[in-house]
Amino acid sequence: MTEDSVDATSDAAGPLQADAPAFDGMRVEPISAPAAGLGGGPGVGPGLDRGSRPGAATSGGRPARRVVTLDDLPLRDDLRGLSPYGAPQIDVPVRLNTNENPHPPSAGLVDALGKAATLAATEANRYPDRDAEALRADLAYYLTSDAGFGVHTAQVWAANGSNEILQQLCQVFGGPGRTAVGFEPSYSMHRLIALATATGWVGEQRAEDFTLDAERVAGAIHRHRPALLFLASPNNPTATALGLDVIAAACDAMEEVGSGVVVVDEAYAEFRRAGVPSALTLLPDHPRLVVTRTMSKAFALAGARVGYLAAHPAVVDALALVRLPYHLSSFTQAIARTALAHADELLGTVEAVKAQRDLLARELPQLGCEVAPSDANFVLFGHFTDQRAVWQGLLDAGVLVRDVGLGGWLRVTAGLPAETDAFLAALRAVLTGNPSLLRTGPAAPADTSVVG
Repeated sequence: MTEDSVDATSDAAGPLQADAPAFDGMRVEPISAPAAGLGGGPGVGPGLDRGSRPGAATSGGRPARRVVTLDDLPLRDDLRGLSPYGAPQIDVPVRLNTNENPHPPSAGLVDALGKAATLAATEANRYPDRDAEALRADLAYYLTSDAGFGVHTAQVWAANGSNEILQQLCQVFGGPGRTAVGFEPSYSMHRLIALATATGWVGEQRAEDFTLDAERVAGAIHRHRPALLFLASPNNPTATALGLDVIAAACDAMEEVGSGVVVVDEAYAEFRRAGVPSALTLLPDHPRLVVTRTMSKAFALAGARVGYLAAHPAVVDALALVRLPYHLSSFTQAIARTALAHADELLGTVEAVKAQRDLLARELPQLGCEVAPSDANFVLFGHFTDQRAVWQGLLDAGVLVRDVGLGGWLRVTAGLPAETDAFLAALRAVLTGNPSLLRTGPAAPADTSVVG
């Protein structure tokens, strides 16, 4: 329920993004200077001399090697022209652009995590539990209260972040000749992972207020007969949640056409407002429903990379066909289980984050901004005549928010109280200094090819 071109310090690996605009001021540029280990320097073995002209002689008299770029490699045709995915990492005092939980683990939890890692290290010579049975059992227990029924280990699968879960789903249900459908603007990794797994992509549109209704979703399923339908609730970058009627209609339509599975991305589920139900409650009646989650957000465990899903046991069996052997390390499993054992402490920060989110939702309209209703740990705000100028003004003031490429809108993560204050003060100064940045009258049509 994610994001842009990156500089060399950002996430350089992973799914790729077509013709990525330079969101947040970042774009991947080719290396033009000689790099260590690539030849041309003393003591360096044969390699590419990136600083030489093709055919030119080096100081030693031997011909210089030709500069090699991605275009010279035997890439898949559908990957040409793409750029690595990732969020900018800019060193500023207030970073509110990646939807992280701003609360670090307590000293006691840090100690517990360290002991768990140390214990795992005593058997580092052995392969980890291939199927992560103990972790999946803990996750099933955790999900039971939200689901309203006893979730079993056989219904749960875990991997390295929810993005690996999404990738495995595309690997087993997608592929050449098959299509995935999503509703944009939404989390761009749904599209990017589909493309990376040679799965076709169809981007349907949300309503102007970013909502989805049952008729729109069911209609898309009947038109495209997709192998995978991606729904995000709460959605990223808009923060809007889906009603169970929409998800149930999607499941019914998918069962009618018999073509694929419905994937509900609940990465931000723990932050939803009171009374907003989880798609988990629909699992008993819909064997083609998959609900994905992550420990990166509410559990403040982004650095551990733990994602998981709940589905019919047959779906879990299918994922085992494509997962890499021993894909989840002993250390990852140990850290995740320790975090789940401290769930009460970790989830205690959720209410504090929600309080800051609600504060943002109240204060931003006072500055003349529009706010999309949020059930996540972030807020989408606008409308601006030039969101890039607003983004740059905030950055100049030491505050980094997210330009997701959605015309007229920016996204801000709910941070610590001092970070919220700094953001609001910076935005007030930017808009006071240039009132024309706030749009008046009807909004221009939005570009929905966004990065979530």
